[in-house]
Amino acid sequence: MPETMNATELELCEQRIREALNELRPFLEADGGDISLEEVTADGTARVRLHGACTNCAMSPMTMKAGVEEAIKRVAPQIKVVEAVNLAASVAQL
Repeated sequence: MPETMNATELELCEQRIREALNELRPFLEADGGDISLEEVTADGTARVRLHGACTNCAMSPMTMKAGVEEAIKRVAPQIKVVEAVNLAASVAQL
């Protein structure tokens, strides 16, 4: 049976992820973009939404993999999947 987070763990996980995204935000804003956390599921999926220039930037897949996913998994190792809900399917799930 897969591990799932209870409500308290989920809340703490979301808080840590929001803090990590806040650290990334200035870099995204410098290029005309932004990011928000849409959802964290109990089974370890974090769903984010890219905004502004990030939604159609050719560098978005690298930003997601090397920046966002790395930052999220560093602060919340229980996260197994990071998805961008508004990017093409080929780059949305990393």
